[in-house]
Amino acid sequence: MGHRSQVKRERNEQKDTRPSAKLSYARMSVTKACFVLDAIRGKDVREALAIVTYNPRYASSVIAKLLKSAMANAENNNGLKAEDLYVAECYANKGPTMKRIQPRAQGRAYRIEKRMSHITIVLDEKN
Repeated sequence: MGHRSQVKRERNEQKDTRPSAKLSYARMSVTKACFVLDAIRGKDVREALAIVTYNPRYASSVIAKLLKSAMANAENNNGLKAEDLYVAECYANKGPTMKRIQPRAQGRAYRIEKRMSHITIVLDEKN
């Protein structure tokens, strides 16, 4: 196993250094977020930004903001140029679900599930 500092050093060597941005607890289901994410996966950043800007879905406005954040992280933290970047990975994971009750006829109660997701965008430099 090794000393604690040695274990930390080894863990940090394996860490992904690509620029990324993550949004936790986004108020949309994974399915709805994935429609937009599938459209921008593998695209150039400028092209991906154009796609999400003119996409009518609600998720596209949230993902546009996240994409701009990932681009800013790449420029400020990694010193990369925006022209050389593309969307290497983008995915949405399931978050917690808020459970609400909707009253129905004859004293029944229907459950409404308001789903959340964690959206991640990882950029990389073109070769």
